[in-house]
Amino acid sequence: MTELHEFRKILKKRKPTFLRKDTFKKSKLGRKRKKKQKWKRPRGRHSKLREKWTGYMIQPSIGWSSPKAVRGLVQELKPKLIFNAAELDHLKEGEIGVVGKIGKKNKMEIAEKAAAKNIRLLNLNAKKFIKRFKKELEKKKEEKSKVKKTTETKQEKKEAGKEVKTEKKEEGKKEIKEEKK
Repeated sequence: MTELHEFRKILKKRKPTFLRKDTFKKSKLGRKRKKKQKWKRPRGRHSKLREKWTGYMIQPSIGWSSPKAVRGLVQELKPKLIFNAAELDHLKEGEIGVVGKIGKKNKMEIAEKAAAKNIRLLNLNAKKFIKRFKKELEKKKEEKSKVKKTTETKQEKKEAGKEVKTEKKEEGKKEIKEEKK
């Protein structure tokens, strides 16, 4: 297997980037674009690229693919998508976990379980994620406590203001009664 992986690395180094037809003519297809362009097969009736004329760009073909035994492997392991912590139990020896697009709480459960079982995840460093997540939780708790304190003080001020208003109303009523007498 290691020989096949070495061969695959060599092939990947040699493999050109397959560009779409007329990349030099249209800026949206250009080579200098940050976003990687997707290869599309030339379909034109008179297309020299489709007819594979010499001097034109190279097209993807079966000869550029990697050996079947190592095709699709990542770090010599077969990737498996994981969406919850229970799926970590189903990982076999030759597989590596890839965390799918999920929420932070689910990701936290997966990270904790992976750290406990020493399971490698391709797109998530479990220990760092756990530390970062706990810090975020602490910050949120502090912010909530600050918000509660400010709302409590606002409520106390409102209640104090109401008491003052009721006292003033009562004093005003007493004054009116005294004037009538």
